[in-house]
Amino acid sequence: MHTEMWVVVAVATVLIATTVVLAGMLVVRLVKARRQLRDAGIPMENKAVFWGALIYLVSPVDLLPDPVLLDDIGFLLLALRSLQAATQSADVARRR
Repeated sequence: MHTEMWVVVAVATVLIATTVVLAGMLVVRLVKARRQLRDAGIPMENKAVFWGALIYLVSPVDLLPDPVLLDDIGFLLLALRSLQAATQSADVARRR
């Protein structure tokens, strides 16, 4: 193979490995988020943002082509952070 081909293969391998690692981290966070969604103290808009991000993940419309899941992962991470912040706010309000 030519040097250019090896560079392309190396870049593709790094992108795929990064995507797999991030997807694994998201699975763990999604399991935690599902438990948090069961809590009644979380506002509905935070739940809607979370489920909207999941719908975006499986929808065929993407900002970036499907082999690159970085936009999908980004939306999910933002939704999970929103959900986590709402959960922490609900916990603080419940303790008062």
